[in-house]
Amino acid sequence: MVRRFTRKVQQSGVLLRAKKGRFYTSPKTKREVRIDALRRKAVREKKEFLRKTGKFEELERMQARRGRGRR
Repeated sequence: MVRRFTRKVQQSGVLLRAKKGRFYTSPKTKREVRIDALRRKAVREKKEFLRKTGKFEELERMQARRGRGRR
């Protein structure tokens, strides 16, 4: 009985549709897009300010980031 049920489910495509939609994320709303853009702009301005004042060393950060995954 279980075998027949399994076969019917596979043939109907219900399982495939469920697996396909599993990781679907709905598109961002205009508000979310705007908020993300403002956040990126603020981070960019902060980094630029720190770089100009000499408190942000991008090369050191990039080198520190490289070795993280190679352990």
